[in-house]
Amino acid sequence: MSESRPVTEHRAERILAYMFVGIVGVSILAFLAVMFGTLAGAGENDGFSSGAWPFVIMLPWFGLPLAFLLLIALLIVNGVRRRRESAPGSS
Repeated sequence: MSESRPVTEHRAERILAYMFVGIVGVSILAFLAVMFGTLAGAGENDGFSSGAWPFVIMLPWFGLPLAFLLLIALLIVNGVRRRRESAPGSS
């Protein structure tokens, strides 16, 4: 008979972690794009109001709070898993 081992990798935690890192990374890239666009003169004569700039400007405004909520969800999922693993009779 094969010995059953506890699963060390949990799909929900991994998905939440990758989503958190991805959203924070894209938000930081968008922030840097706005900074470099301003440096290059894209903001002159209302240049940020056309094309993809409105989306790029607003992405960190929504992405970073969403990433914070994902981090809280990740901490909750991790805490619940640890509590279940440490409960008596869980072996």
